[in-house]
Amino acid sequence: MADKRLSKRHSKRFSLRFGPTTPNRMGFTEDITAEGLFIKSANILEPGHDICVELSIPDRGTIVLFGVVTWAKRVPGNMIHLVKKGGMGVKTLRIEAGFETYASLCESFPGEQPLQVLANTAI
Repeated sequence: MADKRLSKRHSKRFSLRFGPTTPNRMGFTEDITAEGLFIKSANILEPGHDICVELSIPDRGTIVLFGVVTWAKRVPGNMIHLVKKGGMGVKTLRIEAGFETYASLCESFPGEQPLQVLANTAI
């Protein structure tokens, strides 16, 4: 299957909370781009579902973003650390809080283009 990403993935591990409307489940980023992120978690949402993510960036603050789950791989909780991609891919649709933090984080990645996602505006 062809890779549809516009940006290269960057391996970063940040703690986060997520959920369909309220971020009440826990997970971690495994990789991140300006267009989205991969959430490592045994507790996933099905592809096509809307998702709210509260991302904690050490020494920079919290980012709240909304997106859609593009793909998911369900893995039992006791196997999550053994499987390479247990979790879900999320496409970022809008950033509700922490836009400047997210933009500076993404732009700090080598070769990354300026952030194209608009704050508080669906793309």
